[in-house]
Amino acid sequence: MSVKESSAVGLFNTHQDAENAVKELQKSGYDMKKLSVVGKDYHSEENVIGYYNTGERMATWGKFGLFWGWIWGLLFGSAFFLIPGIGPVIVGGPLVSWILGALQLSVVTGGLTALGGALVSVGIPKDSVIRYETALKADKFILLVHGTLQEVERARNILVDNKAEEADVHEFPAAHHAM
Repeated sequence: MSVKESSAVGLFNTHQDAENAVKELQKSGYDMKKLSVVGKDYHSEENVIGYYNTGERMATWGKFGLFWGWIWGLLFGSAFFLIPGIGPVIVGGPLVSWILGALQLSVVTGGLTALGGALVSVGIPKDSVIRYETALKADKFILLVHGTLQEVERARNILVDNKAEEADVHEFPAAHHAM
């Protein structure tokens, strides 16, 4: 019998709250390769942002440069996407691969963005995806924790304890294998 995969999704008002939650997950022994972080990027004439990628390291400058640099050092994969309707978005973790997969397989349908298509492809309900994209547009940060139901429930408690405005658990059938 295969194990059902699940996800916990936490919404955070600030990058500092999201960072604290990531630190707590790390301290509790959670596998950082199963954690994704999404946030809007900010660029203006006052906050010039640059990106570079050398091997497996990516760096950024700007309003949240230190935050993203730290996150990218912990998580598996990082990317910058310009998502119509949301704007410039920075993603760290396995969600990067899921977005690329959604784009390559043309999963992006039904009015969903590439981010939404990726989330739906790993079993998150469309109504929740729309809520998460709306939160992202409102400059919130999204933490997505993937794993077994037991791992995800434990992670959800950590998200709530670290000021997640909202923390939902989504279970999905074993047929969805994102990792």
